[in-house]
Amino acid sequence: MSQGVEASELELTILMPCLDEEETIGLCIAKAQQTLKANAIRGEVLVADNGSTDRSREIAEQLGARVVRVERKGYGAALLGGIAAARGRFVIMGDADDSYDFANLMPFVEELRAGRDLVMGNRFRGGIAPGAMPPLHRYLGNPVLTAFGRLFFKSPSGDFHCGLRGFRREAIERLDLRTTGMEFASEMVVKATLLGLSITEVPTTLSRDGRSRAPHLRSWRDGWRHLRFLLLFSPRWLFLYPGFALIAVGAAMFALILPGPRTIAGVTFDVNTLMYASAAVVLGTQSVIFATFTKVYAVTHGLHPPDPRLDRLFRIVTMETGVFVGAALLLVGLAGTLVAVDFWGQRSFGDLDPRQTLRLIIPATLFLALGFQIILSSFFLSVLGLATRWK
Repeated sequence: MSQGVEASELELTILMPCLDEEETIGLCIAKAQQTLKANAIRGEVLVADNGSTDRSREIAEQLGARVVRVERKGYGAALLGGIAAARGRFVIMGDADDSYDFANLMPFVEELRAGRDLVMGNRFRGGIAPGAMPPLHRYLGNPVLTAFGRLFFKSPSGDFHCGLRGFRREAIERLDLRTTGMEFASEMVVKATLLGLSITEVPTTLSRDGRSRAPHLRSWRDGWRHLRFLLLFSPRWLFLYPGFALIAVGAAMFALILPGPRTIAGVTFDVNTLMYASAAVVLGTQSVIFATFTKVYAVTHGLHPPDPRLDRLFRIVTMETGVFVGAALLLVGLAGTLVAVDFWGQRSFGDLDPRQTLRLIIPATLFLALGFQIILSSFFLSVLGLATRWK
Protein backbone atom coordinates (compact mmCIF):
# COMPACT_ATOMS: atom_id res chain seq x y z
CA MET A 1 0.00 0.00 0.00
CA SER A 2 1.26 3.48 -0.81
CA GLN A 3 2.08 5.72 2.13
CA GLY A 4 0.00 8.40 0.43
CA VAL A 5 -3.30 6.53 0.79
CA GLU A 6 -5.59 8.38 3.15
CA ALA A 7 -6.52 6.81 6.48
CA SER A 8 -10.21 6.92 5.60
CA GLU A 9 -9.56 4.67 2.61
CA LEU A 10 -7.93 1.86 4.58
CA GLU A 11 -9.90 -1.20 5.52
CA LEU A 12 -7.24 -3.18 7.39
CA THR A 13 -4.15 -2.64 9.50
CA ILE A 14 -2.04 -5.73 10.14
CA LEU A 15 -0.31 -4.89 13.40
CA MET A 16 2.84 -6.59 14.69
CA PRO A 17 4.32 -5.77 18.10
CA CYS A 18 8.07 -6.12 17.85
CA LEU A 19 11.06 -6.36 20.17
CA ASP A 20 14.27 -7.63 18.57
CA GLU A 21 12.68 -9.80 15.89
CA GLU A 22 15.17 -9.28 13.03
CA GLU A 23 15.24 -13.02 12.29
CA THR A 24 11.51 -13.24 11.55
CA ILE A 25 10.05 -9.77 11.01
CA GLY A 26 10.77 -9.86 7.29
CA LEU A 27 8.93 -13.15 6.76
CA CYS A 28 5.91 -11.90 8.69
CA ILE A 29 5.72 -8.64 6.76
CA ALA A 30 6.07 -10.40 3.41
CA LYS A 31 3.22 -12.79 4.24
CA ALA A 32 1.00 -9.96 5.46
CA GLN A 33 1.68 -7.88 2.35
CA GLN A 34 0.88 -10.87 0.15
CA THR A 35 -2.45 -11.29 1.95
CA LEU A 36 -3.34 -7.66 1.28
CA LYS A 37 -2.33 -7.91 -2.39
CA ALA A 38 -3.88 -11.30 -3.14
CA ASN A 39 -7.25 -10.28 -1.69
CA ALA A 40 -7.24 -6.69 -2.99
CA ILE A 41 -7.52 -5.29 0.53
CA ARG A 42 -6.68 -1.63 1.00
CA GLY A 43 -4.51 -1.87 4.04
CA GLU A 44 -1.15 -1.44 5.70
CA VAL A 45 1.39 -3.41 7.67
CA LEU A 46 2.23 -1.60 10.89
CA VAL A 47 5.11 -2.55 13.19
CA ALA A 48 4.89 -1.26 16.77
CA ASP A 49 8.52 -1.36 17.82
CA ASN A 50 9.05 -1.57 21.57
CA GLY A 51 12.72 -0.58 21.72
CA SER A 52 14.48 -3.06 19.44
CA THR A 53 18.29 -2.91 19.51
CA ASP A 54 18.76 -5.13 16.45
CA ARG A 55 17.84 -4.46 12.80
CA SER A 56 14.10 -5.03 13.20
CA ARG A 57 13.06 -1.44 12.43
CA GLU A 58 15.44 -1.17 9.50
CA ILE A 59 14.18 -4.40 7.93
CA ALA A 60 10.55 -3.40 8.40
CA GLU A 61 11.04 -0.02 6.78
CA GLN A 62 13.00 -1.50 3.88
CA LEU A 63 10.08 -3.84 3.18
CA GLY A 64 7.59 -0.98 3.11
CA ALA A 65 5.95 -1.48 6.48
CA ARG A 66 5.11 1.55 8.58
CA VAL A 67 6.99 1.61 11.87
CA VAL A 68 5.82 3.39 15.00
CA ARG A 69 8.11 3.54 18.02
CA VAL A 70 6.53 2.82 21.40
CA GLU A 71 8.79 3.93 24.24
CA ARG A 72 6.85 2.43 27.12
CA LYS A 73 7.91 -1.17 27.63
CA GLY A 74 5.60 -4.15 27.58
CA TYR A 75 3.53 -6.27 25.20
CA GLY A 76 0.36 -4.38 26.02
CA ALA A 77 2.09 -1.01 25.72
CA ALA A 78 3.36 -1.90 22.25
CA LEU A 79 -0.12 -2.93 21.11
CA LEU A 80 -1.78 0.13 22.62
CA GLY A 81 0.69 2.32 20.75
CA GLY A 82 0.09 0.38 17.56
CA ILE A 83 -3.69 0.53 17.84
CA ALA A 84 -3.53 4.29 18.43
CA ALA A 85 -1.41 4.69 15.27
CA ALA A 86 -3.42 2.28 13.09
CA ARG A 87 -5.14 3.72 10.02
CA GLY A 88 -7.36 0.77 9.20
CA ARG A 89 -11.00 0.38 10.13
CA PHE A 90 -10.13 -3.18 11.10
CA VAL A 91 -6.97 -4.32 12.88
CA ILE A 92 -5.51 -7.81 12.92
CA MET A 93 -2.70 -8.20 15.44
CA GLY A 94 -0.15 -10.98 15.64
CA ASP A 95 3.33 -11.64 16.98
CA ALA A 96 6.29 -10.98 14.70
CA ASP A 97 8.06 -14.26 15.52
CA ASP A 98 6.60 -16.20 12.54
CA SER A 99 4.51 -18.46 14.76
CA TYR A 100 1.21 -17.14 13.36
CA ASP A 101 0.15 -17.49 9.74
CA PHE A 102 -0.19 -13.99 8.28
CA ALA A 103 -0.86 -15.59 4.89
CA ASN A 104 -4.22 -16.91 6.10
CA LEU A 105 -6.05 -13.90 7.52
CA MET A 106 -9.19 -13.92 5.38
CA PRO A 107 -11.31 -15.85 7.94
CA PHE A 108 -10.70 -12.93 10.32
CA VAL A 109 -11.45 -10.32 7.67
CA GLU A 110 -14.68 -12.05 6.62
CA GLU A 111 -15.98 -12.14 10.19
CA LEU A 112 -15.11 -8.46 10.67
CA ARG A 113 -16.86 -7.57 7.43
CA ALA A 114 -19.89 -9.49 8.71
CA GLY A 115 -20.12 -7.12 11.67
CA ARG A 116 -18.12 -8.83 14.40
CA ASP A 117 -16.31 -6.55 16.85
CA LEU A 118 -13.67 -9.04 17.99
CA VAL A 119 -12.52 -12.17 16.17
CA MET A 120 -10.32 -14.47 18.23
CA GLY A 121 -8.03 -17.11 16.79
CA ASN A 122 -8.30 -20.56 18.34
CA ARG A 123 -5.09 -22.56 18.13
CA PHE A 124 -6.60 -25.64 19.73
CA ARG A 125 -9.16 -25.87 16.91
CA GLY A 126 -6.78 -24.92 14.12
CA GLY A 127 -3.74 -26.97 15.01
CA ILE A 128 -0.57 -26.63 17.06
CA ALA A 129 2.61 -27.85 15.40
CA PRO A 130 4.93 -30.14 17.41
CA GLY A 131 7.11 -28.02 19.68
CA ALA A 132 5.20 -24.82 18.91
CA MET A 133 3.70 -24.54 22.41
CA PRO A 134 5.42 -25.77 25.59
CA PRO A 135 3.49 -28.59 27.31
CA LEU A 136 3.07 -26.41 30.42
CA HIS A 137 1.21 -23.83 28.31
CA ARG A 138 -0.70 -26.32 26.18
CA TYR A 139 -2.03 -28.61 28.88
CA LEU A 140 -2.11 -26.38 31.96
CA GLY A 141 -1.64 -22.64 31.49
CA ASN A 142 -3.88 -21.87 28.53
CA PRO A 143 -6.69 -24.35 29.35
CA VAL A 144 -6.86 -23.29 33.01
CA LEU A 145 -6.78 -19.53 32.34
CA THR A 146 -9.30 -19.92 29.51
CA ALA A 147 -11.57 -21.94 31.82
CA PHE A 148 -11.38 -19.19 34.46
CA GLY A 149 -12.18 -16.56 31.84
CA ARG A 150 -15.19 -18.49 30.60
CA LEU A 151 -16.41 -19.18 34.15
CA PHE A 152 -15.87 -15.69 35.56
CA PHE A 153 -17.08 -13.66 32.59
CA LYS A 154 -19.10 -16.05 30.38
CA SER A 155 -16.68 -15.33 27.54
CA PRO A 156 -17.23 -17.32 24.32
CA SER A 157 -13.49 -17.60 23.64
CA GLY A 158 -11.97 -21.07 23.72
CA ASP A 159 -8.39 -19.77 23.53
CA PHE A 160 -8.13 -16.71 25.76
CA HIS A 161 -4.49 -16.01 24.95
CA CYS A 162 -4.23 -16.51 21.23
CA GLY A 163 -2.05 -13.67 19.97
CA LEU A 164 -3.67 -13.61 16.52
CA ARG A 165 -6.93 -11.73 16.69
CA GLY A 166 -8.84 -9.15 14.67
CA PHE A 167 -11.12 -6.34 15.77
CA ARG A 168 -12.91 -3.19 14.76
CA ARG A 169 -10.56 -0.44 15.87
CA GLU A 170 -13.35 1.87 17.00
CA ALA A 171 -14.91 -0.84 19.18
CA ILE A 172 -11.65 -1.74 20.91
CA GLU A 173 -10.73 1.90 21.50
CA ARG A 174 -14.02 2.25 23.41
CA LEU A 175 -12.83 -0.42 25.85
CA ASP A 176 -10.24 2.00 27.28
CA LEU A 177 -7.65 -0.75 27.69
CA ARG A 178 -5.07 -0.01 30.38
CA THR A 179 -2.67 -2.90 31.04
CA THR A 180 0.79 -2.75 29.52
CA GLY A 181 2.06 -6.31 30.07
CA MET A 182 1.08 -9.73 28.81
CA GLU A 183 -2.25 -9.51 30.64
CA PHE A 184 -3.35 -7.11 27.89
CA ALA A 185 -4.55 -10.21 26.02
CA SER A 186 -6.94 -11.05 28.87
CA GLU A 187 -8.09 -7.48 29.37
CA MET A 188 -9.22 -7.16 25.77
CA VAL A 189 -11.37 -10.30 25.89
CA VAL A 190 -12.78 -9.58 29.35
CA LYS A 191 -13.80 -6.00 28.61
CA ALA A 192 -15.18 -6.91 25.21
CA THR A 193 -17.33 -9.56 26.89
CA LEU A 194 -18.50 -7.28 29.71
CA LEU A 195 -19.44 -4.49 27.30
CA GLY A 196 -21.41 -6.87 25.11
CA LEU A 197 -19.30 -6.63 21.96
CA SER A 198 -19.92 -9.17 19.21
CA ILE A 199 -17.23 -11.84 19.65
CA THR A 200 -16.50 -14.94 17.63
CA GLU A 201 -13.50 -17.14 16.94
CA VAL A 202 -11.95 -18.85 13.95
CA PRO A 203 -9.49 -21.75 13.85
CA THR A 204 -5.88 -20.71 13.39
CA THR A 205 -2.57 -22.54 13.40
CA LEU A 206 0.46 -22.12 15.59
CA SER A 207 3.92 -22.98 14.27
CA ARG A 208 7.30 -23.12 15.92
CA ASP A 209 8.64 -19.58 16.04
CA GLY A 210 11.68 -18.76 13.96
CA ARG A 211 13.81 -17.15 16.65
CA SER A 212 17.10 -18.46 17.93
CA ARG A 213 16.81 -16.47 21.17
CA ALA A 214 14.61 -17.25 24.18
CA PRO A 215 11.04 -15.88 24.05
CA HIS A 216 10.07 -12.79 26.04
CA LEU A 217 7.24 -14.70 27.74
CA ARG A 218 7.96 -15.93 31.29
CA SER A 219 5.56 -18.78 32.03
CA TRP A 220 4.94 -18.50 35.77
CA ARG A 221 5.30 -14.72 36.05
CA ASP A 222 3.06 -13.93 33.10
CA GLY A 223 0.62 -16.72 33.95
CA TRP A 224 0.20 -15.25 37.42
CA ARG A 225 -0.31 -11.78 35.94
CA HIS A 226 -3.13 -13.14 33.76
CA LEU A 227 -4.76 -14.94 36.69
CA ARG A 228 -4.37 -11.91 38.96
CA PHE A 229 -6.05 -9.74 36.37
CA LEU A 230 -8.96 -12.16 35.99
CA LEU A 231 -9.47 -12.27 39.76
CA LEU A 232 -9.20 -8.50 40.23
CA PHE A 233 -11.68 -7.95 37.42
CA SER A 234 -14.16 -10.39 38.95
CA PRO A 235 -14.92 -9.28 42.52
CA ARG A 236 -17.66 -11.91 42.70
CA TRP A 237 -15.12 -14.74 42.56
CA LEU A 238 -12.39 -12.94 44.50
CA PHE A 239 -14.51 -11.49 47.31
CA LEU A 240 -18.25 -12.11 47.07
CA TYR A 241 -18.59 -15.89 46.77
CA PRO A 242 -15.78 -16.67 49.28
CA GLY A 243 -17.34 -14.12 51.63
CA PHE A 244 -20.79 -15.69 51.49
CA ALA A 245 -19.24 -19.12 51.98
CA LEU A 246 -17.40 -17.95 55.12
CA ILE A 247 -20.57 -16.34 56.49
CA ALA A 248 -22.63 -19.47 55.84
CA VAL A 249 -20.12 -21.87 57.42
CA GLY A 250 -19.39 -19.54 60.34
CA ALA A 251 -23.06 -18.86 61.07
CA ALA A 252 -23.95 -22.55 60.92
CA MET A 253 -21.17 -23.49 63.36
CA PHE A 254 -22.07 -20.53 65.55
CA ALA A 255 -25.72 -21.56 65.80
CA LEU A 256 -24.75 -25.18 66.47
CA ILE A 257 -22.27 -24.51 69.28
CA LEU A 258 -23.69 -21.41 70.99
CA PRO A 259 -26.26 -23.31 73.13
CA GLY A 260 -23.59 -25.73 74.39
CA PRO A 261 -20.79 -28.11 73.38
CA ARG A 262 -21.49 -30.45 70.47
CA THR A 263 -19.83 -33.81 69.88
CA ILE A 264 -19.63 -34.99 66.28
CA ALA A 265 -17.92 -38.28 65.35
CA GLY A 266 -16.22 -38.36 68.72
CA VAL A 267 -14.88 -34.77 68.45
CA THR A 268 -16.21 -32.16 70.88
CA PHE A 269 -16.66 -28.61 69.59
CA ASP A 270 -16.86 -25.90 72.25
CA VAL A 271 -16.03 -22.23 72.80
CA ASN A 272 -12.72 -22.39 70.90
CA THR A 273 -14.62 -23.42 67.78
CA LEU A 274 -17.22 -20.76 68.57
CA MET A 275 -14.48 -18.13 68.43
CA TYR A 276 -13.33 -19.31 64.99
CA ALA A 277 -16.93 -19.40 63.78
CA SER A 278 -17.36 -15.81 64.89
CA ALA A 279 -14.16 -14.83 63.07
CA ALA A 280 -15.44 -16.53 59.90
CA VAL A 281 -18.62 -14.43 59.99
CA VAL A 282 -16.63 -11.20 60.47
CA LEU A 283 -14.14 -12.02 57.71
CA GLY A 284 -16.89 -13.16 55.37
CA THR A 285 -18.81 -9.93 55.92
CA GLN A 286 -15.65 -7.94 55.22
CA SER A 287 -15.12 -9.89 52.02
CA VAL A 288 -18.67 -9.19 50.81
CA ILE A 289 -18.20 -5.50 51.61
CA PHE A 290 -14.94 -5.48 49.63
CA ALA A 291 -16.77 -7.03 46.67
CA THR A 292 -19.22 -4.13 46.75
CA PHE A 293 -16.43 -1.55 47.06
CA THR A 294 -14.54 -3.08 44.14
CA LYS A 295 -17.60 -3.21 41.90
CA VAL A 296 -18.58 0.40 42.60
CA TYR A 297 -15.02 1.62 42.07
CA ALA A 298 -14.68 -0.32 38.80
CA VAL A 299 -17.96 1.05 37.40
CA THR A 300 -17.21 4.59 38.58
CA HIS A 301 -13.80 4.61 36.87
CA GLY A 302 -14.92 2.95 33.66
CA LEU A 303 -13.22 -0.39 34.32
CA HIS A 304 -16.58 -2.17 34.28
CA PRO A 305 -19.70 -1.25 32.32
CA PRO A 306 -22.66 0.21 34.27
CA ASP A 307 -24.58 -2.45 36.15
CA PRO A 308 -28.35 -2.07 36.66
CA ARG A 309 -28.05 -4.19 39.80
CA LEU A 310 -26.05 -1.40 41.43
CA ASP A 311 -28.86 1.04 40.66
CA ARG A 312 -31.30 -1.23 42.48
CA LEU A 313 -28.84 -1.80 45.33
CA PHE A 314 -28.33 1.91 45.94
CA ARG A 315 -32.05 2.57 45.96
CA ILE A 316 -32.43 0.11 48.81
CA VAL A 317 -29.10 0.21 50.63
CA THR A 318 -28.56 3.90 51.33
CA MET A 319 -26.03 5.29 53.78
CA GLU A 320 -28.85 5.87 56.24
CA THR A 321 -30.00 2.25 55.93
CA GLY A 322 -26.48 1.00 56.58
CA VAL A 323 -26.03 3.26 59.59
CA PHE A 324 -29.38 2.13 60.99
CA VAL A 325 -28.53 -1.58 60.60
CA GLY A 326 -25.04 -1.05 61.99
CA ALA A 327 -26.36 0.88 64.97
CA ALA A 328 -28.90 -1.89 65.69
CA LEU A 329 -26.11 -4.47 65.68
CA LEU A 330 -24.02 -2.28 67.97
CA LEU A 331 -26.92 -2.04 70.41
CA VAL A 332 -27.32 -5.82 70.40
CA GLY A 333 -23.60 -6.18 71.06
CA LEU A 334 -23.72 -3.59 73.82
CA ALA A 335 -26.69 -5.36 75.42
CA GLY A 336 -24.80 -8.64 75.32
CA THR A 337 -21.81 -6.95 76.92
CA LEU A 338 -23.98 -5.60 79.75
CA VAL A 339 -25.43 -9.08 80.30
CA ALA A 340 -21.89 -10.48 80.50
CA VAL A 341 -20.85 -7.78 83.01
CA ASP A 342 -23.95 -8.47 85.10
CA PHE A 343 -23.14 -12.20 85.02
CA TRP A 344 -19.63 -11.36 86.25
CA GLY A 345 -21.02 -9.05 88.93
CA GLN A 346 -23.25 -11.79 90.25
CA ARG A 347 -20.06 -13.70 90.98
CA SER A 348 -18.45 -10.76 92.81
CA PHE A 349 -16.21 -10.00 89.77
CA GLY A 350 -14.10 -13.04 90.58
CA ASP A 351 -12.93 -16.01 88.52
CA LEU A 352 -15.34 -17.32 85.89
CA ASP A 353 -15.76 -20.51 83.90
CA PRO A 354 -14.65 -19.53 80.35
CA ARG A 355 -17.04 -22.02 78.79
CA GLN A 356 -19.93 -20.03 80.28
CA THR A 357 -18.74 -16.45 79.91
CA LEU A 358 -17.38 -16.85 76.36
CA ARG A 359 -20.87 -17.88 75.26
CA LEU A 360 -21.91 -14.37 76.26
CA ILE A 361 -18.80 -12.46 75.27
CA ILE A 362 -18.23 -13.96 71.80
CA PRO A 363 -21.74 -13.13 70.47
CA ALA A 364 -21.50 -9.65 72.00
CA THR A 365 -18.14 -8.90 70.37
CA LEU A 366 -19.38 -10.39 67.08
CA PHE A 367 -22.32 -7.98 66.93
CA LEU A 368 -20.13 -5.05 67.98
CA ALA A 369 -17.64 -5.83 65.21
CA LEU A 370 -20.33 -6.31 62.56
CA GLY A 371 -22.11 -3.11 63.56
CA PHE A 372 -18.90 -1.08 63.43
CA GLN A 373 -17.96 -2.62 60.06
CA ILE A 374 -21.32 -1.84 58.50
CA ILE A 375 -21.46 1.76 59.73
CA LEU A 376 -17.97 2.59 58.45
CA SER A 377 -18.61 0.75 55.19
CA SER A 378 -21.85 2.66 54.62
CA PHE A 379 -20.03 5.98 54.88
CA PHE A 380 -17.20 4.80 52.61
CA LEU A 381 -19.61 3.37 50.05
CA SER A 382 -21.38 6.72 49.99
CA VAL A 383 -18.05 8.42 49.27
CA LEU A 384 -17.36 5.99 46.41
CA GLY A 385 -20.79 6.69 44.98
CA LEU A 386 -20.46 10.48 45.03
CA ALA A 387 -19.15 10.53 41.45
CA THR A 388 -22.09 8.49 40.19
CA ARG A 389 -25.83 8.94 40.02
CA TRP A 390 -26.29 6.56 42.96
CA LYS A 391 -27.08 8.68 46.01
